[in-house]
Amino acid sequence: MKKSYSYSLLALMILINACNMEKGTDEGMRQSEPIFPRGEILNSSNFTGTVWLNMMGAADSALHTRFGNVSFEPAARTNWHSHPGGQILFITEGQGYYQAKGQPARMLHKGDFVEIPPNVVHWHGAGPVSEFAHIAISLNTDEGGAVWSGPVTDEEYAALSK
Repeated sequence: MKKSYSYSLLALMILINACNMEKGTDEGMRQSEPIFPRGEILNSSNFTGTVWLNMMGAADSALHTRFGNVSFEPAARTNWHSHPGGQILFITEGQGYYQAKGQPARMLHKGDFVEIPPNVVHWHGAGPVSEFAHIAISLNTDEGGAVWSGPVTDEEYAALSK
């Protein structure tokens, strides 16, 4: 009887352990759903790689702001640009970079934010192996929209990982 009880207990422990291992494997394989929809693919020469944009809020806002969710495939990025009214980025997914002209690049992760003063030339985009998404808020849009410069070259981008 004692042996039967021991074998039953052993079998129960193996079963519980197997169930827990299966649960952990499924959870590890699941990818998190994005907070906001990706929107439409941007067909613009102001970006390198595949980028999606989901504009949010009213275009004629009395708040003088424009905001949207911007999603980047790995290695996708904006061109160098500035905003006359400044910009704020709230990172919602993945790993990426922000770099102001003449400054070292800053690695960004989910939960980070960047405050970009007016007229600072900069770029932002995904890391080489990670998708990346952020909410971009253009401030004081009554002062004008983004001013686009040239692309971030492949050489400039590759130098980030050195």
